[in-house]
Amino acid sequence: MSYDPTNIFAKILKGELPCHKVYEDETALVMMDIFPQSRGHTLVIPRAASRNLLDADPAALAEVIPLVQRVAKAVQTATKADGLRLAQFNEAPAGQTVFHLHFHIIPAYEGIALGAHAAGRADDGELAQLAKDIAAAL
Repeated sequence: MSYDPTNIFAKILKGELPCHKVYEDETALVMMDIFPQSRGHTLVIPRAASRNLLDADPAALAEVIPLVQRVAKAVQTATKADGLRLAQFNEAPAGQTVFHLHFHIIPAYEGIALGAHAAGRADDGELAQLAKDIAAAL
Protein backbone atom coordinates (compact mmCIF):
# COMPACT_ATOMS: atom_id res chain seq x y z
CA MET A 1 0.00 0.00 0.00
CA SER A 2 1.16 3.50 -0.69
CA TYR A 3 1.14 6.74 1.24
CA ASP A 4 -2.00 8.86 0.86
CA PRO A 5 -1.11 12.58 1.07
CA THR A 6 -4.73 13.43 1.95
CA ASN A 7 -4.72 11.58 5.29
CA ILE A 8 -5.84 13.56 8.35
CA PHE A 9 -2.32 13.97 9.78
CA ALA A 10 -1.00 15.25 6.45
CA LYS A 11 -3.82 17.81 6.48
CA ILE A 12 -2.96 18.83 10.06
CA LEU A 13 0.73 19.15 9.13
CA LYS A 14 -0.25 21.46 6.24
CA GLY A 15 -2.40 23.58 8.56
CA GLU A 16 -5.63 22.56 6.81
CA LEU A 17 -7.12 21.10 10.02
CA PRO A 18 -6.78 22.26 13.63
CA CYS A 19 -5.04 20.44 16.47
CA HIS A 20 -4.01 20.98 20.07
CA LYS A 21 -0.38 21.71 19.25
CA VAL A 22 2.28 21.10 21.87
CA TYR A 23 5.36 21.81 19.75
CA GLU A 24 6.61 21.81 16.19
CA ASP A 25 9.89 22.08 14.35
CA GLU A 26 11.24 21.11 10.94
CA THR A 27 11.23 17.42 11.96
CA ALA A 28 7.78 16.86 13.45
CA LEU A 29 4.57 18.14 14.96
CA VAL A 30 3.67 17.21 18.52
CA MET A 31 -0.02 17.36 19.42
CA MET A 32 -2.56 15.99 21.84
CA ASP A 33 -4.50 12.88 20.82
CA ILE A 34 -8.17 13.92 20.75
CA PHE A 35 -9.17 10.30 21.43
CA PRO A 36 -6.77 9.62 24.32
CA GLN A 37 -6.18 6.34 26.09
CA SER A 38 -5.19 8.30 29.21
CA ARG A 39 -4.82 11.88 30.43
CA GLY A 40 -1.91 13.44 28.53
CA HIS A 41 -1.85 11.05 25.54
CA THR A 42 0.39 12.84 23.06
CA LEU A 43 1.31 12.19 19.42
CA VAL A 44 4.61 12.85 17.66
CA ILE A 45 4.02 13.09 13.90
CA PRO A 46 7.08 13.25 11.65
CA ARG A 47 6.80 15.74 8.79
CA ALA A 48 8.41 13.29 6.36
CA ALA A 49 5.69 11.52 4.39
CA SER A 50 5.53 7.81 5.16
CA ARG A 51 2.66 5.43 5.76
CA ASN A 52 4.28 3.91 8.84
CA LEU A 53 7.57 2.55 10.20
CA LEU A 54 7.83 0.01 7.40
CA ASP A 55 8.30 2.57 4.62
CA ALA A 56 9.89 5.40 6.63
CA ASP A 57 13.23 6.85 5.60
CA PRO A 58 15.81 5.73 8.21
CA ALA A 59 17.27 9.26 8.23
CA ALA A 60 13.85 10.71 9.12
CA LEU A 61 13.53 8.16 11.91
CA ALA A 62 16.97 9.10 13.24
CA GLU A 63 15.85 12.74 13.41
CA VAL A 64 12.50 12.13 15.10
CA ILE A 65 13.39 9.57 17.79
CA PRO A 66 15.33 12.07 19.97
CA LEU A 67 12.22 14.30 19.85
CA VAL A 68 10.03 11.35 20.88
CA GLN A 69 12.29 10.91 23.90
CA ARG A 70 12.18 14.63 24.79
CA VAL A 71 8.40 14.69 24.51
CA ALA A 72 8.08 11.53 26.61
CA LYS A 73 10.07 13.17 29.40
CA ALA A 74 7.97 16.33 29.16
CA VAL A 75 4.72 14.35 29.22
CA GLN A 76 5.84 12.50 32.33
CA THR A 77 6.88 15.75 34.01
CA ALA A 78 3.68 17.61 33.10
CA THR A 79 1.26 14.80 33.95
CA LYS A 80 3.18 13.26 36.88
CA ALA A 81 2.43 9.88 35.29
CA ASP A 82 3.75 6.79 37.05
CA GLY A 83 4.95 5.36 33.74
CA LEU A 84 4.71 5.80 29.98
CA ARG A 85 3.75 3.57 27.09
CA LEU A 86 5.21 4.25 23.66
CA ALA A 87 3.13 2.81 20.81
CA GLN A 88 3.44 2.84 17.07
CA PHE A 89 1.10 0.81 14.83
CA ASN A 90 1.80 -0.55 11.34
CA GLU A 91 -1.25 -1.29 9.16
CA ALA A 92 -4.89 -1.79 10.14
CA PRO A 93 -4.59 -5.35 11.53
CA ALA A 94 -2.06 -3.97 14.05
CA GLY A 95 -4.36 -1.11 15.08
CA GLN A 96 -3.21 1.71 12.79
CA THR A 97 -6.12 4.02 12.01
CA VAL A 98 -4.31 6.99 10.43
CA PHE A 99 -1.87 5.97 7.73
CA HIS A 100 0.87 8.51 8.39
CA LEU A 101 3.75 7.48 10.67
CA HIS A 102 3.17 8.65 14.22
CA PHE A 103 4.21 7.76 17.74
CA HIS A 104 1.85 7.60 20.73
CA ILE A 105 3.17 8.65 24.13
CA ILE A 106 0.61 7.36 26.59
CA PRO A 107 0.92 8.21 30.29
CA ALA A 108 0.18 5.35 32.68
CA TYR A 109 -1.15 5.96 36.16
CA GLU A 110 -0.97 3.45 39.01
CA GLY A 111 -4.36 1.78 39.52
CA ILE A 112 -5.97 3.34 36.41
CA ALA A 113 -6.50 1.16 33.34
CA LEU A 114 -5.74 2.61 29.92
CA GLY A 115 -8.75 3.33 27.76
CA ALA A 116 -9.32 1.70 24.39
CA HIS A 117 -7.47 3.14 21.39
CA ALA A 118 -9.62 5.90 19.76
CA ALA A 119 -12.63 5.16 21.99
CA GLY A 120 -13.84 8.53 23.30
CA ARG A 121 -13.17 12.16 22.43
CA ALA A 122 -11.51 14.29 25.10
CA ASP A 123 -12.59 17.71 26.31
CA ASP A 124 -11.00 20.46 24.19
CA GLY A 125 -10.39 22.71 27.20
CA GLU A 126 -8.51 19.97 29.02
CA LEU A 127 -6.50 19.15 25.88
CA ALA A 128 -5.55 22.80 25.42
CA GLN A 129 -4.33 23.02 29.02
CA LEU A 130 -2.39 19.76 28.76
CA ALA A 131 -0.76 21.00 25.53
CA LYS A 132 0.40 24.15 27.38
CA ASP A 133 1.65 22.16 30.37
CA ILE A 134 3.60 19.70 28.22
CA ALA A 135 5.02 22.51 26.06
CA ALA A 136 6.21 24.27 29.23
CA ALA A 137 7.94 21.06 30.35
CA LEU A 138 9.76 20.78 27.00
